[in-house]
Amino acid sequence: MTARTAEVLLGWALRICNHRRPWQHRGPQMLMIESFDRGLSHIWSTGPSHRPLAGLAIYKVRYYSQGKTYGQDVVERKQGNSIQTQSSGTWSSPSRTSPDQPAKRVPFYDQLRECGSPSDVLDLAGQYTATHRRVSNCLTRCWESTKKMSEEQRRYELRIMFEHAGFEELLQRTMQDARHMRSEDLAYSLLATVKLGVSQSSRVVQTLLRVCQENLNEFDEKSLSVLASCLEHLESSPNGDALKEGVRLMIEALLPSIQNVMSLQTLMRHMGRDTPVDIKKKLERKALSLADQFTLPNSQYMITTLASMGFCSKPLLAVCSRKIAEHVHGVPFHRLVSVLRAYKELHSRDVALFTAISDYVASSITMWNNKQVILFLSAFEDLAFCPTAMLDAFAERVTKNPDALGLKDVLSVLKTYSSLNHNLQGYREPFLEGVTHVVVSYLPKMAASELLKVVYCLCLLGHFPAAPLEQLLQKETLEEISARGGRLQKGMEKKLQIVDLCLRLDRPSLPKPLTVPPEALGSPAPNDLSINPGLSMTLQSIAQEGLLQEGVMVEDLYFIGNSQCVVFNVDLHSMRLLGEKHTGLDMNLIAVFCAPPSSFCYGTSRPRGNLAIKLRHLTVLGYTPVVVLEHELDNLSEEERTELLKTRIFPEQERPANVEQMTD
Repeated sequence: MTARTAEVLLGWALRICNHRRPWQHRGPQMLMIESFDRGLSHIWSTGPSHRPLAGLAIYKVRYYSQGKTYGQDVVERKQGNSIQTQSSGTWSSPSRTSPDQPAKRVPFYDQLRECGSPSDVLDLAGQYTATHRRVSNCLTRCWESTKKMSEEQRRYELRIMFEHAGFEELLQRTMQDARHMRSEDLAYSLLATVKLGVSQSSRVVQTLLRVCQENLNEFDEKSLSVLASCLEHLESSPNGDALKEGVRLMIEALLPSIQNVMSLQTLMRHMGRDTPVDIKKKLERKALSLADQFTLPNSQYMITTLASMGFCSKPLLAVCSRKIAEHVHGVPFHRLVSVLRAYKELHSRDVALFTAISDYVASSITMWNNKQVILFLSAFEDLAFCPTAMLDAFAERVTKNPDALGLKDVLSVLKTYSSLNHNLQGYREPFLEGVTHVVVSYLPKMAASELLKVVYCLCLLGHFPAAPLEQLLQKETLEEISARGGRLQKGMEKKLQIVDLCLRLDRPSLPKPLTVPPEALGSPAPNDLSINPGLSMTLQSIAQEGLLQEGVMVEDLYFIGNSQCVVFNVDLHSMRLLGEKHTGLDMNLIAVFCAPPSSFCYGTSRPRGNLAIKLRHLTVLGYTPVVVLEHELDNLSEEERTELLKTRIFPEQERPANVEQMTD
């Protein structure tokens, strides 16, 4: 037996004990020893110290393993239950420096703050006597030191930390001292342990969870908020679930006494989406009572907190959005994007805030890179909001340097601009030419589905470059699209139908005529869509008998009015029966739409997406589109509805000042 093997055997013998730990609860829910067989990760060094001892029964117990990432074999003898617990050579022994030397004890926390990695913390910890608070602070500093590292560096430092002998000693000391820690130290220890990647089913984590349960009544506002932030990322387990429920009850009890905004927000996030509405209302009232304390970060975090709760509190949103709009220049990029995404989750809109963000980004466009601006534009597109200033500023940048865009950038930019139907005015042609130049450069690398998205968006914008169209309509490309199948197939067929319709109706100037083969178009749109009964009744009262057609399908694709429509045939003096051909010079075909608000850019009457292309094509076919918002009709009486429709349908009549015609 080599000296190294003897040393390892002695070390393992000292580590095994049969003393009951806090994690060894007598109830079945605390049985945390698990017999399992997992291989060690590629980042765990499997040296001789991890080999099993001959002649001993081995149970693999998760001390502080991260699932399949970190693991350690713990050896237990079948017989004998009086093995002593290992005593750490550094943490349990007296300090190497005499307690009478305050100069050696006082600098501990100063030196701890200077530690730049977990291994530095562990090295420092071995030089001082362990106390409950030092154990907690060392764990917390181990986690904090990795927060600003790159992912690669962080993985390396964590590997070194888990291999460090002092880390095992630190975790064992944490289990021993857990029952004696203050509530704040206990909460921070649990948070740091979980954040460092220690397995949530390990002894140390389950011990901390159990002790937190037993001492929950002693947790104050700050400790409870730290604990709640940890539980937010905790996996389901008997101890974890019980603690989460206990924290919810404690939040309700402590709510009147909470005075810190950040603590309140953390507790609100912990309550989650399943919180009863009456509790959410109490939290809202408490937050509003602290609204005068809201800082700019508080306002940003409150909006994302409401989104995490699934609770759209208009009073809180108004307070927070006003503060953000006033100080938008002081909000970092990622927080602005988070706020926009939160508004989408809440199904809420704030034109003043969105406009402030758009104007700010447009005025400081030089300080934002393409990726950042594209993320802003994508977030606005998801909100159906048209950031006019930002769209114009970015179009100007693309015109100057289109080659700076990557393939994913082009796909996102085309989707946004085509969906929002923004009029670029003087930048339109240079912008489209620049984007087309980038598209053509990526054609050899582009998948068939990506090519279809690009051509579809360009068609919505009324731009028809020959090279992408020709490659899309090649037999091999169309076969690749049709071979995908599944639930995405219908969407791709719809895009091909729109492309085919654009080629036939817009009649672009191309080197050679192009059409989509009929077999690639799939089945036409169903003609069984419903009609708005209120709109139909009002129009029937306006029209003479026989002059009204409902549910008209145009070009086998457009159901006029987006599932709800009527068609009039109107001349200068009277309405006549709609004929088979719509080419009479004395006739004006009017298509009346009842469209949902989502068909328009928010806060405007600008049609977007499919409605915009539909109006364009109906105009080409000789129709005069008239669009009415659904909620606009719902809020009017029958008499007011009739007057509104008469005003929209007969343009020669005087219109009320508060009615805006919405046409393409």
